[in-house]
Amino acid sequence: MRRRWLRRGTIGRMDLSVVIPVRNESGNIAPLVAEIVAALDGRLAYEIVYVDDGSEDATAAEIRRLQADLPLLGLVRHARSCGQSAAIRSGVTAARGRWIATLDGDGQNDPADIPALWHIARAIIREGPGGDGAAPPALLIVGHRARRRDTWSKRQASRIANAVRGRLLRDDTPDTGCGLKLFPRGLFLELPYFDHMHRFLPALVLRQGGTVRSVPVNHRPRQRGVSKYGVFDRLGVGITDLLGVMWLRRRYAKPILVENEMAPPPPQVANIEQRVEQREPAL
Repeated sequence: MRRRWLRRGTIGRMDLSVVIPVRNESGNIAPLVAEIVAALDGRLAYEIVYVDDGSEDATAAEIRRLQADLPLLGLVRHARSCGQSAAIRSGVTAARGRWIATLDGDGQNDPADIPALWHIARAIIREGPGGDGAAPPALLIVGHRARRRDTWSKRQASRIANAVRGRLLRDDTPDTGCGLKLFPRGLFLELPYFDHMHRFLPALVLRQGGTVRSVPVNHRPRQRGVSKYGVFDRLGVGITDLLGVMWLRRRYAKPILVENEMAPPPPQVANIEQRVEQREPAL
């Protein structure tokens, strides 16, 4: 089966970039890459973007080893650990896909769930006013780990954090902590950035007037490595950020445009834009 990816050095845009932030996950790189390839090959044009957030093990070396045979595999490295939100933003910024799927790098998210999220996004676009040719909407699809395969303490901490966040932000999302998410690249880059923002993506997208959908996904026990987050991280670190997101939502005023007539671009600019659109996929 022919793999649909862009080779390194080519100029163009693809359907999907799978962005994976990792820190000290060398043992999980090869198995997860193999699962992503199995899930996406032949379905769409895609790339895999790993962001090494200051690993102290052989994570970067393992990714480079796989790059020799996988031109779809990219690597972004941080000189020191800056956190998961910073790593996701670095990966999204470097990505070439119009859409982004994020996965945790520990192997607990199942890449086989990505096509289902992708089909939901396509269906929503087809039902919209522009049909298949429309620009990517302000849409976030979030995985919901209905049957979590974690320790009791982690499940309880997440349950409490989700309940408090949902009550205060009214984001109607049962599991914002799930690493499996799908969204347009442009939408993410428009959101206000701050540390730990990945925990509040549903509220931030709703703030933009967007749509959030939660979809049940598979969740698996960790097979290799150790968790980078403890109970305190889930319960304590988000209080200040939660108050900040509440402030952001109150202060945001979305204008309602009654007129938006712009002069057409000069002929040379229009020709360039037309050639770029012909190279890009509809979604």
